[in-house]
Amino acid sequence: MFVATQKGVDMRIGVDIASLAYKKQVNQIILIAGDSDFVPAAKLARREGIDFILDPMWSDIKSDLFEHIDGLKSQWKKRTKAEDKNQ
Repeated sequence: MFVATQKGVDMRIGVDIASLAYKKQVNQIILIAGDSDFVPAAKLARREGIDFILDPMWSDIKSDLFEHIDGLKSQWKKRTKAEDKNQ
């Protein structure tokens, strides 16, 4: 039986965000997540002048993450309970 794991994914994304910010390769980062593990990356990006937008896909986020972003927008249509039941 094969079990897939996601070890270190948040860390790799954080390193990518830091690299993009330090190299001034982007003006804006849109992160589709809601995990507070990204607070250091968001904070660093904003310190480097990057516009940091978060799309938590309608999930609640913690206040410590909210205070380190420039914008919050869930782009995708929010699913209804009826749509979830049909899946």
